[in-house]
Amino acid sequence: MPNIAIELGKLSSNLGVKASYGEQQDLDGVKVLPVAATWSGFGGGSDEAGNGGGGGGGFSLPIGAYIRRGSEFRFAPNVITLIAVLTPFVCVAGRTLGYVIKRLKK
Repeated sequence: MPNIAIELGKLSSNLGVKASYGEQQDLDGVKVLPVAATWSGFGGGSDEAGNGGGGGGGFSLPIGAYIRRGSEFRFAPNVITLIAVLTPFVCVAGRTLGYVIKRLKK
């Protein structure tokens, strides 16, 4: 049976910066570098009898792309992801602000 720690080590070598930034693409003279936020986790174990197991998982959220057009360099966010992330933040911030105003009036 293969050593789980070694196998997980091999898998994790593809994580980190390589998982967050995609390959640069050239589209009609414009260079595009996609960017994503990534999370991953792995685990493993065994008992006294030598029975072992392991597992892992990951998640990737595309957040935008760096775009280079001539000497211009900018970041273009993914609007759908931006809305999905900001919606709960705006709800919590609105409720908190309402609570603070209510407490300050007393």
